[in-house]
Amino acid sequence: MRRKKQEKLIPFEKRRRVIYVYQHRKRRSARAAAGWTLVGLGGLCLLYCLFILFFMSFGTWFFLIWGLAGLALAIWGGLLVQQKTKGIPGWAKLCWGLLAGIGLTALLVVEGLIFTEFDARAEPGADYCMILGAQMKDDGPSDVLKRRLDRALSYLQESPETLVIVSGGRGGNEQVSEAQGMYDYLVDAGIAPERILMEEASRNTHENLEFSGRLLDLQRDRVVLVTNNFHMYRTLQLAEGAGYMQIQGLAATTDPWMLPNNLLREFFGVVKDFCAGNF
Repeated sequence: MRRKKQEKLIPFEKRRRVIYVYQHRKRRSARAAAGWTLVGLGGLCLLYCLFILFFMSFGTWFFLIWGLAGLALAIWGGLLVQQKTKGIPGWAKLCWGLLAGIGLTALLVVEGLIFTEFDARAEPGADYCMILGAQMKDDGPSDVLKRRLDRALSYLQESPETLVIVSGGRGGNEQVSEAQGMYDYLVDAGIAPERILMEEASRNTHENLEFSGRLLDLQRDRVVLVTNNFHMYRTLQLAEGAGYMQIQGLAATTDPWMLPNNLLREFFGVVKDFCAGNF
């Protein structure tokens, strides 16, 4: 008779210890993978910040947030890789996870809304074409503003009866008001001076629309708002909140390298105006 092979029996307590060690190693590997992912993302954020600093033209220091975010992600990832998060209380980890989840969800929702007006186009023949201001440099309009002006020029050439409003005051780092700089650019491009109205007191988008609205009949005049694609959603929402009844957007392009920075900045702009009740 063939002897039955005897199965090797492992005591229950020993099996529990084996399973525990296996699960512990598995969790440790998952934390390390997540940590290295965060370190990589942090490195990309830091590189993007340095790229803007040294190679791009910028009007504000907002892009430094990429450097701060990169450092935060790299430190967080390093703690996970080194298994240094064990001493953090569970409630603190839960709160941090909830805040991160809420923030990420809000970011995705708002950016989705921004993209709904990314390719806004307007019908020709409006009563007014309003160009929202952006930084004027010593040698002329910034790239962001130049793209708005060139987009408006194309529309004005299609609509010879349309008047144009240039809106924007003078910032602390500008030699002339944004409205004056836009006026000069349009006149040099062949737009008749009598077609151009200037609003030189505004300091932000909300004031652009409020102060320029005093030159219009908000109930009857058809108005085309010209700004960059990333800025269009918030502009249209603010215009509706300011009482513009017949508005359309005309989106200008954006430098692709600056688009991530502009989209992130616009996220905070949308949240700020929403919380302030401007929508």
